[in-house]
Amino acid sequence: MPPLKSDASHSARALPCSLPQVLRMILATGLLCSSGAFAAGSLTGLPGNLDEDFDDSSKSWQEISLQLPPAPQESDLASFYVDPRATGQSAVDAKSISIGTDGVIRYTMVVKTQGGAVNVSYNGIRCATYESKSYAFGRSDGAWSRARQDKWKVISNAGANRQDAVLFKEYFCDGTTIAGDLETIVLRFRNHQPMNSSGNAKGR
Repeated sequence: MPPLKSDASHSARALPCSLPQVLRMILATGLLCSSGAFAAGSLTGLPGNLDEDFDDSSKSWQEISLQLPPAPQESDLASFYVDPRATGQSAVDAKSISIGTDGVIRYTMVVKTQGGAVNVSYNGIRCATYESKSYAFGRSDGAWSRARQDKWKVISNAGANRQDAVLFKEYFCDGTTIAGDLETIVLRFRNHQPMNSSGNAKGR
């Protein structure tokens, strides 16, 4: 029997790479797979939600607790014009005006009707949302009675008695922001110098 001959070309086809090369290929393939898995879901295992952390709009607004002011005094009332059809004279207690850290302007309003009745209320206006709210109503003995429907509502600019709309547009708000600091707002009432839609205020 003739001796077996080694076929060099056949051996080369059976083992195209040396052992170190094969190991390097295996390691490289494993790293690629790991990289692909990380790219596909790398953030899913991280703590927190980045979208929520940076999305301030998702954080709910919270109203601060408040303390009702003293009963208004006649000397502190600053009248303001509402409408030629208004059924009474409206005024704000300048000393009661405040700007809360929650962005709400609060004030006491006094409305004297043509029949002689006097209606006193403690209210709030949010420039950011074009809303108003009544917290309490004044009694004849100077005490307050909590409003039964103390909910925020969209300000109405219709009708003769539209005090909230006038206060929003002419005294408190510049669009959706507060129009100046507390001193500036108080001076508007004391000096009877309201803003107007063709000037600084951006009414709705």
